[in-house]
Amino acid sequence: MTQTQVKRSRTFSWSDPATNAALIGTTSGLALLGAMIAGELPPPPVMQLLGMTRLEAEEGRVTVEMPPREYHYNPLGSVHGGVLATLLDTAAGCAVHTTLPAGVGYTSVDLSVKYLRPVTIGSEMLTCVGTVMQRGRRTALGEARLTDATGRLVAHATSTCLLFDLPTPA
Repeated sequence: MTQTQVKRSRTFSWSDPATNAALIGTTSGLALLGAMIAGELPPPPVMQLLGMTRLEAEEGRVTVEMPPREYHYNPLGSVHGGVLATLLDTAAGCAVHTTLPAGVGYTSVDLSVKYLRPVTIGSEMLTCVGTVMQRGRRTALGEARLTDATGRLVAHATSTCLLFDLPTPA
C-alpha cells in the first residue's frame, strides 16, 4: 500500500534580537514590553517562531495569545507539550519582568507544568495569562494559566525567577 504525503512548509522572519537585548536594564521591564506592544520595538524571535499573536502587559500581569497550528503537533496528533511550556514560561516570566525597574534583570530558575487536557487545532485560540504571585528582592514566583477558546483550563505552570542587578553600561 502506497501512502501519499502532502508536503507542507512554513516561512517566517524575525528582527535582530540584539536590538531589544541592548535595551535590557536601561528601562523598566514594563516599559520594554510596552514598546514591543506599541510596535516601537520588534517582538522577540520566539513569538514569530511559534506564531504568538497578541501580547498585553500591565504591572504583574501579562496575556499572550497563540492559535494552535499543525506545525505545533507531536506524533500523537496534538500540540507538543514543549510548545505549551514555552507559552506558559513566556507569560509567567514576562509577568515578573513587568515588575522590574531599570537595572534589574531576571532568569528562570525552574518551570513546573501541569497538562490538563490535549490541545489541537480544534481548541482554537489559546490564551495564556501570567501573574506574579510573590516578588522579593532576589526571587519572584510567577504563575501562568493556559485556556482554550471556550475558557477551559488546558495547562498551568509556576515559575521561580532569579532577580539580579545588571551591570551598568560602560
